[in-house]
Amino acid sequence: MRLYTGRGDQGTTDLLGERVGKDDARVALLGALDETTSTIGLGRALAGAARTKELLIEVQRDLYKIMAELAFVVEVRPAGYTLGEDRVQRVSELTDELTAAVPLPREFIIPGESVPGAALDVARTVARRAEREAVALANAGQIANPQILRYLNRLSSLLFMLARFEDQQSGATPLRAKAAE
Repeated sequence: MRLYTGRGDQGTTDLLGERVGKDDARVALLGALDETTSTIGLGRALAGAARTKELLIEVQRDLYKIMAELAFVVEVRPAGYTLGEDRVQRVSELTDELTAAVPLPREFIIPGESVPGAALDVARTVARRAEREAVALANAGQIANPQILRYLNRLSSLLFMLARFEDQQSGATPLRAKAAE
């Protein structure tokens, strides 16, 4: 079995139900979400806490569901390929749990106190970029499910808290962005 077909050699690809240019904004968002789940995978591989790994697998599965939903044109999308409000609620609850358990300084912090925390901070910034691309598509009327934007907005907060949790687990204290005077 070959991994490539050659069909995209002229700069086009398939959404499920339509052939589009690889520079289509929907394809760009799918790429940003793929990059997000890959950077989350790096953070998961580096994480020291089993709980972090479990939660990141949940998130990666959610992102694949979002990608599947966005890969279909509306007319042919199966009903089961829609992210529900329950997933937004789950990410919100997890973020609240971590926020209650991990003390944070009141100031901005500099990422990089632990390797897994730094990797999750990179994943957070990639998730924010994917969110910005999703907002642009939603504003253009190309994303109908409001739960996608809500989920992506919450995801960066969860990744921030998981990064701080991993810092804490490694014994590191967040470094404040502003130097003491």
